[in-house]
Formats: sequence, structure tokens, C-alpha cells
Amino acid sequence: MVHTVITSPSKLDRPEIADVLFHPRKSEGGSPPASAEDLHIELSGNGLRLSCRLHLADREAPVILHFHGNGEIVDDYDDIARDFTACGINIFFATYRGYGNSTGSPTVSGLFNDNIQISAYLRDYLAAKGYSGALFAMGRSLGAASAIDLVSRCPDDFKGLILDSSFADTLPLLARLGCMVRDESLTESDGFNNLDKIRTITLPTMIIHGARDQIIPVAEAEKLQAESGARSKQFHVVPGADHNSLITVGGTLYFETIKNFIDTVTGKNTWRLRRKTYRQKRNSYE
Repeated sequence: MVHTVITSPSKLDRPEIADVLFHPRKSEGGSPPASAEDLHIELSGNGLRLSCRLHLADREAPVILHFHGNGEIVDDYDDIARDFTACGINIFFATYRGYGNSTGSPTVSGLFNDNIQISAYLRDYLAAKGYSGALFAMGRSLGAASAIDLVSRCPDDFKGLILDSSFADTLPLLARLGCMVRDESLTESDGFNNLDKIRTITLPTMIIHGARDQIIPVAEAEKLQAESGARSKQFHVVPGADHNSLITVGGTLYFETIKNFIDTVTGKNTWRLRRKTYRQKRNSYE
């Protein structure tokens, strides 16, 4: 399937806005873990390259296409990836221009152009290597905008959407990050437009957020949950967790919750299966 690539610049492509939205860091080098592989995506039309990382569990396991937060790089997720693969999930960490070993400089229009190419590359790669598991899109913080936009434009390519520490409104986010936009012509429709986009998404959706998130208040996630067009949706708030401690505070439950959501969507976690498992465990004790 061919999807439209956005070529016009975003109204958010301004230096004062980019300075608060993007905090690119370079990779310190080193090889990926033994169970992972670095994949380099050559972007069409501009000669730029994105360096992403795929962590593998099993050829038939589901796959998460993950977009990270604004101050992170794919290397940061090596330890976390082990928890995903231990749950039987393959996970591909996408990135942005200028992050890690990627070339170029990050922009909002680049973010929306590149997510389409990243998704197409990953689907082709998995098919060529014989990986058959269902594909899910996931975004954390800034990455939620990439995931929402991608699924809203390419719903047939995914089985579900997972959002971690996500935001609904652009202008309040910029203000919290210290960028007071004084251009009165700039409206929410000129921003990431996450609310309008999530209204169009009917795929199963799960939103997880920290109760004490100081950067993106939990009310932002509640807005996304309320406006989501999904027929099946889950909303989880982790007590005591802030924006940067959600996974640490959530611990194993964070990964188990995501795994249960995926299993439910793919039909591996039905009431019949739970009843069968319960009976098997009960019989083992008799």
C-alpha cells in the first residue's frame, strides 16, 4: 500500500519551537545487544539516514514499532527491550533525524514524513525475514505524536495503538516546556493535532500514564482517551509515577499490561483461554 508523504513544512518548524521539542543526542557507539540489530533507513529525496534498532524474540511474535521521547535515543532502550522480548514481543525502536547515529536535524515536518518511510521499511524487512506477528504502533511522550499520526494515516497496517505519557494539546505543551508562542495565528490545528487524529482511529488503543507526570499532566491522557474513536480502548494510570519514572515505578506490570493488551487484540487472551488455563492449573493441584 502506498501512503501519502507530507512535503510541506509545518508551522511548528521554527527554531524557538524546535529548541524545546527536540533534544537530540549522539550515540556513544558500541554494538547492539546480541539479540538486536541496527537497521539504517535511507530516507527518500534528501540523502538522510535514520539509524534504528530491532530487538527480536520470535518469528511469530507480535511486533511493536516504537517512537521514543524527545531526549532519548535507541541505545537508551537496550535494557527495557529485554523485558519486552522476555514477554514474547519483538520491538523496533525508531528514531528521528539527528538522534543517535542518524543524520540531519529534527523538525516536526520531518517527523511526519519519516514515520511513513520507517513503517514501510519495517514491514518490508519483517516480511523478507519471515516474521509474521501482528504489528502495533507505540509512542512515548513526543513519540506519541508520531504513532498517532502514523496510525491515523495507515490504519490497515496495524492491529493497535499504544500510547505512553502522551499529550493531547500542542500549545499548552509548548508553554509547559518554556516556549510561549506569541503568534496568534498559530492554533491547535497547526500543531500536532493529536485530538483530531485520534478521533479517526478505530483500532484498539491503550493509553498508559503516570499519575504524577509533571511535564504532561494525566488530564492530557484523559482527553485522548475520551476522544479516541477506538471501539476497544484501555486506560491505565500508574500511581506515583512521573514523566520519567513510569517504567521504573510500573515495573513488571508495565510490560505485562502491554502484553495483555496485545494478547487480547490478537485473540490470545480470551475468556475461553483464561478458563482453560485456570482449569489446567486447578487440575495440577488436585
